[in-house]
Amino acid sequence: MAMNVGSGDGDDDEVVSIINTTPLVDVMLVLLIIFLITIPVVTHTVALNLPKESNIARQTKPENIEISVNKDGDVFWNAQAVADNNALVERLKKVSVLTPQPEIHIRGDEKSRYESVGRVVFACQRAGIQKISFVTEPPPRG
Repeated sequence: MAMNVGSGDGDDDEVVSIINTTPLVDVMLVLLIIFLITIPVVTHTVALNLPKESNIARQTKPENIEISVNKDGDVFWNAQAVADNNALVERLKKVSVLTPQPEIHIRGDEKSRYESVGRVVFACQRAGIQKISFVTEPPPRG
């Protein structure tokens, strides 16, 4: 709200209660022009033929090793319990020299700590395993 402070004449002192919208309109027109100029640049893209890929289920081969980690942090090698992290590393070192090297599939319980799964990944790294994958379940449809 704006007020007009006069020179002292009593007749001319009135309160001006009109909002000046000219700067607002100017700003809106500038923004409109900017958007009209930049929209064609944004929608211009390079024509590409993107690869089409469908999600196929993993193929379990007999030589692949499945390591499971339950919610308590216990580690299992193909459903057999592993005593400790050193025993896991030793078993992984034995299979890392095979040709072709088997893949390690890590199955972690959703309630397990990241630390437990991280120890398994670190053990694979120490043993020289080249391929590690995480087994997950797809979300329910619907």
